[in-house]
Amino acid sequence: MPTPVVARPFRQFVVKVHSRCDLACDHCYVYRHADQSWRRRPRVMAPRIVRATAERIAEHARSHRLKRVTVVLHGGEPLLAGPERLAALARELRRSLDGTAVLDLRMQTNGLLLDDEFCALLVRERIHAGVSLDGDRTSHDRHRVRADGTGSYDDTVRAVRLLGQPEHRPAFAGLLCTVDVENDPDAVYAALAELRPPRVDFLLPHATWDHPPARPHGTTDYADWLITAYERWNADGRPFSIRVFESVEAAAMGGPGFTEALGLGSPDLLVIETDGAIEQADWLKTVAEGAPETGHHVLVNSFDEAARHPGFQARGLGLDGLSAQCRACPVVSICGGGLYGHRYRSGSGFANPSVYCADLLKLIQHIQSAAPTARQHAVPPPSDIGALTAGGAPEQAAVLRLSEAVLDVRRSMLAYLYRAGVGAQDTWQALLKLDGPALDLVLADPAVHSWAVTACSADARGQTVPEAEFLAGIALAAAFRAEQRLELTVRVGSHGILPLPSVGRLRLPANRGALAPGERLRFGTDGSHVWRADGGEADWEPVQRLSAGGFEVRLESNTPRPADVVTPPGLAAAWRRPLQTAWGVLSRRHPHQAAALAAGVNTLTLLDSEPAQDASRPPFGALALAPQSSTEDLVVALLREWQYTKFAALRDLHDLGSTGQEGALRQAYAHLAVARAWHARPGAAARDRAALWGKLAQDALNAFVNETEAPAPAGLRLAADIRAAADPLIVGS
Repeated sequence: MPTPVVARPFRQFVVKVHSRCDLACDHCYVYRHADQSWRRRPRVMAPRIVRATAERIAEHARSHRLKRVTVVLHGGEPLLAGPERLAALARELRRSLDGTAVLDLRMQTNGLLLDDEFCALLVRERIHAGVSLDGDRTSHDRHRVRADGTGSYDDTVRAVRLLGQPEHRPAFAGLLCTVDVENDPDAVYAALAELRPPRVDFLLPHATWDHPPARPHGTTDYADWLITAYERWNADGRPFSIRVFESVEAAAMGGPGFTEALGLGSPDLLVIETDGAIEQADWLKTVAEGAPETGHHVLVNSFDEAARHPGFQARGLGLDGLSAQCRACPVVSICGGGLYGHRYRSGSGFANPSVYCADLLKLIQHIQSAAPTARQHAVPPPSDIGALTAGGAPEQAAVLRLSEAVLDVRRSMLAYLYRAGVGAQDTWQALLKLDGPALDLVLADPAVHSWAVTACSADARGQTVPEAEFLAGIALAAAFRAEQRLELTVRVGSHGILPLPSVGRLRLPANRGALAPGERLRFGTDGSHVWRADGGEADWEPVQRLSAGGFEVRLESNTPRPADVVTPPGLAAAWRRPLQTAWGVLSRRHPHQAAALAAGVNTLTLLDSEPAQDASRPPFGALALAPQSSTEDLVVALLREWQYTKFAALRDLHDLGSTGQEGALRQAYAHLAVARAWHARPGAAARDRAALWGKLAQDALNAFVNETEAPAPAGLRLAADIRAAADPLIVGS
């Protein structure tokens, strides 16, 4: 039985302001599926329920120090509540949250009642409205009809055009389209695009294994439909956001998705019905009568109490909550098992893949393959967190899987930069041609990770990507390693250095004179040399390498130096003997960790002085080392910095929690390494030092537990593994 989890705080609140609707859509999960509780609920949310709901949301935000919450006004049809009630509800929410959190107020509507007065109210009260529209007339009116069977297309499009007018557009959130594979995806896309929405969200029709979706053409009808829309969207230059596609791309890069229908993130959404009942996501109404119910109410219970309901607990288990088939799937980190309600089957409950499993797999793999440098991003199994922490025989195999996953993250970041238009076309053509083992060796350089994170972050903020010439350096380095000839024209920055990660760097001479703004120089390689191809001068500095037993690394100095000073050639000589001696001790006392370290580290970043405990460290693949006064101190430093570089990879691959939780885990992880190093030394004094550092690890874990935000499942797992490894070191004293 899975270990109970502490549910993460809710950040999205769906408030059912009206329980009836002025349409009779035949695919509606509220009125046309198993749960018919709407019949017993009041039509409109009463003022005291509105007030209690607002106060509960504010209470939850204060308790968890949330800076922003999203409230979605829903139904039924929320516009049936009337402009006065909607305005009063918006003001009550803002009054309660004032000084606590920013309110992101949204509404999902069919749009039939929208007029100038309603639109002006939406703008005035800062309510962002999404409209449900299934495409062209034929597609929309296939399902979204009135009680008398007449279509609603004309009135819906009128509402969308009204929202799209300049004075009302600030309130236009986008369009929601339910996929029907009987509809023409090209016609649907064209009809939606013609209305110039800021965003479109394609939804799969709600279905379960007991009531599977219609598949008139084959086993992957829905993937084929969405792929057609995806290709049309790309061909159009992505004129608006499409959430499901962007969510897949973001998750493939190792980041969080944007929709609860995909990804392994814990649920952060709950529903408040018109009578004040607190429920789970209302698409669970497709499963069975009462499926979303929690038995809690805003007049009686806090949202933290509701979070302990087994339904929320089950959805917070992440990978552990998925079926064995899902856990073994190569795209599980992106798909996350699909929408929870789509996994239901009588007898086995939700312990199944999505009823859209084949569609999700095909769609995700297609989107991954559309980016030239993308490939499936495989998150190591959860058991690897324990293997990486315990330091035993399984650690080396876990490190190899960790290395592959980090490599995939780096490829995904390059894919993002390609889609963002960063870099010259000839550089990307070279990278495509060189894709393979040579490029993998270059991407294994931690410097690629550091640059790619900075570049992607800058682009995401709309800023100019710094040091864009680094991308050309990656291509030239891959050509060098593949022993192929390549010439590229590059704009070298003011520092006058072109890095070729994992290989070396070209440095323009100090007396080169000022380069004109935007001046571009040509560089080349033939696999044995690197040169300035336009005939100018450039100094080539190959990387320095150091071997210590079975441990071989590249050396780089992190000491600030003028741009015209060459990396000290004596670095390798100065570090060879101390490192070889320390490596011998490490291999005898900690053979499994030594083997794992040798498999995972390729770079030593050498510092002038010992880094502070909370200082940043290099990404996975590099150790930051400063000169040590003794061999024993260098052994401790190697083990500690090995923990830091592993932690960097785990942080990139898993959600470990808030910034404070992550920092506490990072400290505990490093303290564990120091405790382990002392525990392996003989004598009572060494055991006492081991116990001291073990207790420091426990203190950091206590700080992790005491953070106000509920921890992520991966963070809880890591904390438990650290504690299990640290406790014997303390008891053994």
